[in-house]
Amino acid sequence: MSDVFSLISDAWPDGGRIPERFAFGAPGGDDGPVRISDNISPPLRWSGAPQGTRSFALICHDPDVPSQGDAVNKEGMTIPASLPRIDFFHWVLVDIPAGLSELPEGAESQGPVAHGKPAGAVAHGLRGLNNYTDWFQGDPEMGGDYGGYDGPFPPWNDKIIHHYHFTLYALDVPSLGLSGRFGGPEARAAMAGHVLAEARWTGVYSLNPAVS
Repeated sequence: MSDVFSLISDAWPDGGRIPERFAFGAPGGDDGPVRISDNISPPLRWSGAPQGTRSFALICHDPDVPSQGDAVNKEGMTIPASLPRIDFFHWVLVDIPAGLSELPEGAESQGPVAHGKPAGAVAHGLRGLNNYTDWFQGDPEMGGDYGGYDGPFPPWNDKIIHHYHFTLYALDVPSLGLSGRFGGPEARAAMAGHVLAEARWTGVYSLNPAVS
């Protein structure tokens, strides 16, 4: 087994632009600023887990989300680069069996689902809630609990490009003991003191045509 714990996606180069098929939102063209995209979960594979690994946890988060929503997707307004940013969790999957070494394309999402996909136990782990649960709260067409993966959909009027960090943690416990409603912060707290190693793959994405 390799001494280097690594996480790889064959869908884009590390640090490169995430293809639209793995995003929740895409440029809208003649139909408006944005449209709903394919929202397929990307393929991930890993190797080199340290000795003593008893499970894995996977978190995808965007640290570039505006801390205030007043200008988000508003005509005639832009979100300045200087605005403080916060984490937005797109994927929380814990209790991944230690014998697993990949998640194939589409394992955690095969398309957009209004009101969200269910959280809870699946064959390859335990799904937590992502932050679309909060974003769509109160929306009669989209509101609900969003489990599993839901991809990038950054504000189309944001002046900065968004970074999406897929981080895999090798853990010394077979389960984090989480249940019910939990998300990224709860998963991170439960992992404290149990992380043997971590590996990361990053992609970038923007819906603002002025942002390269």
